[in-house]
Amino acid sequence: MKRFTAHRKSAALTGLAIVSVALLTACGTTSGKSEGTASSEAPTKLGANEKSVSILAWPGYVEDGSNDPAVDWVSAFEDETGCKVNSKTYGTSDEAFNLMKTGEYDVVAASGDASLRLVAAGDVAPVNTDLIPNYAGVYDFLKMQSWNSVDGVAYGIPHGYGANLLMYNTDVFTPAPASWDVVFDKSGQYKGKVTAYDSPIYIADAAMYLMYHQPDLGIKNPYALDETQLAAAVDLLKGQRENIGEYWSDYLKSIQAFETGDTVVGTTWQVIRNSLAEGTPAEVVLPKEGVTGWSDTWMIASQAKSPNCAYAWLNYIASPKANAQATEYFGEAPSNQAACDFTTDPNQCATYHAGDEEYAAQIWYWSTPIEKCLDGRTDVKCTDYAAWTTAWQEIKG
Repeated sequence: MKRFTAHRKSAALTGLAIVSVALLTACGTTSGKSEGTASSEAPTKLGANEKSVSILAWPGYVEDGSNDPAVDWVSAFEDETGCKVNSKTYGTSDEAFNLMKTGEYDVVAASGDASLRLVAAGDVAPVNTDLIPNYAGVYDFLKMQSWNSVDGVAYGIPHGYGANLLMYNTDVFTPAPASWDVVFDKSGQYKGKVTAYDSPIYIADAAMYLMYHQPDLGIKNPYALDETQLAAAVDLLKGQRENIGEYWSDYLKSIQAFETGDTVVGTTWQVIRNSLAEGTPAEVVLPKEGVTGWSDTWMIASQAKSPNCAYAWLNYIASPKANAQATEYFGEAPSNQAACDFTTDPNQCATYHAGDEEYAAQIWYWSTPIEKCLDGRTDVKCTDYAAWTTAWQEIKG
């Protein structure tokens, strides 16, 4: 098994500073611009490479051998294109959002909780996928989705994706749980040994559960909640709070809690299950209600100083071999359908369900909650991420 080097969502959404309501409202409008208005037009052709490119990404996404001589997919890109890579890692999506405002980066790897904010703020540009030959090899079910496009305009290309699964102690649960009810309505049976992901975006997990069990609420998309729907999700999470032993953001702590038995059930990632010490009585399941998850997107800065090298990077990292290297090292499914031919572990793609459309269809990928309802409703305003952040603080107390 490849080690999970990134703090990933171990820090991905925790420690988020409260973003101002004005800013998140701007995800619906920005200085009078309607959402999706391009801050610059996508190019129709490319020019000569600029000799360098500055990349902002999650740890483990841009490896050049300096962390581990055996892990390097950047050098081949530099040799192939003549574009020297300067990279910086970030620990949270909020940090990435703020760093992109400096104008110092040409490319960013953004998760769904940040991508729409970047579009609305005018910090990233539309992408002409015709100029990215390897885009054709990306799974169709990852293309032109709510977290990587706006109004039919692509704002990046998919990188890797994964699911937020339910992990359970096999000594405690026989048979395996089939529903998220073990962490919600039935969580009192495991009081003090339930875990949940420590982030406002976890509200979507509760909304997804309610969407299945309380259809009268009218929830169609767990990231598109009006005030009544958000209140219902908050109430569910407040009830869960009484039985939570520990909220987790550091995946290492999650591993330790399951290994010691301090935690017996809760949200996890496949890579966490794979990292447990041999003999730990724990397995994962995708419950009947579905799961939330992530699909990260490579995006180009609207004011990129090296746009040609930026396009070269997007094309390269989407290539089968590079995509396989990066996603296997990180611990997620690749986006390129030919990447599975290049993984070191022959079981990598099977483990992460790469290309399994039926499996992927059960994942509600992280998307930034905005006032413009992502479910298409126009008769109400949906709650934005600022409201979710406030609600999360209220839930945790």
